[in-house]
Amino acid sequence: MPRNIIDVTDLTVEEIGELIDTAEDIIANPAKYQDACAHKQLATLFFEPSTRTRLSFESAMLALGGSVLGFSEAASSSTAKGETVGDTVHTVSCYADVIAMRHPKEGAPYAAAQFSEVPIINAGDGGHNHPTQTLTDLLTIHREKGRLDGFTIGFCGDLKFGRTVHSLVNALSRYENIKFVLISPAELKLPRYVKEEALKKRGIPYRQTDSLDAVIPDLDILYMTRVQKERFFNEEDYLRLKDSYILTPEKLENAKQDLSILHPLPRVNEISVAVDKDPRAAYWKQVKNGKFIRMALILKLLDIRV
Repeated sequence: MPRNIIDVTDLTVEEIGELIDTAEDIIANPAKYQDACAHKQLATLFFEPSTRTRLSFESAMLALGGSVLGFSEAASSSTAKGETVGDTVHTVSCYADVIAMRHPKEGAPYAAAQFSEVPIINAGDGGHNHPTQTLTDLLTIHREKGRLDGFTIGFCGDLKFGRTVHSLVNALSRYENIKFVLISPAELKLPRYVKEEALKKRGIPYRQTDSLDAVIPDLDILYMTRVQKERFFNEEDYLRLKDSYILTPEKLENAKQDLSILHPLPRVNEISVAVDKDPRAAYWKQVKNGKFIRMALILKLLDIRV
């Protein structure tokens, strides 16, 4: 059976460390890896719109000397004719060596993996998980702070539907001495099941608040997220909540000088463009890191050593 990455916890802490080490080596020695995946093919099956994740996967495979095939919306696949996702994945696995799949329904990549002859990487399933974004976040934190333990991280915005938040909370809960601050309106709190499984069971301290201003001086990392219109059933609720938090240079005046600001992107207006010039803004570095960690993951799943 091929190895699949559906949840970030499919990887051990040691394996995540190895992926970060590989990504760091890729950054330092790109030419060393330029033909590592020659004659290998990545299929990107995106049943939901994406810019960064899809292009990051494609860029990663091309940088490894491989090639890419796939589709960027469900309407351009045979699912529009009524074909099941399982049959689509089974078919594509006959053509490719590894598959990156995004789907709006929670659990779809796991179900699809039962039909695949090659490794499946979950590139985001509804409001559930986004393991490669989490690996991107972990690489970024490691590069910014030099460690993956002993800090206070604040998650701000849509914590209810934010699959990147759910994945990162799960991942960081396995490291030592991390304090979690959960900043959101009452309607967008982190789901109870995430708090129970990732935090309460492990006895990890966390704080919930609706005020970013009150906690920003305590944070080593601030993870901003957008309020996701596509996850709301009621547009009135979205319009009421979409501007709950807007990070501006003024709000950062009380923050630590070595604060790292992360955002999985896309942003709407929850981070002012004026913040982009602040040396604490790490989200564009995050974008670049996504390519390198996905290169490392592709190499691992294809069992290619350079």
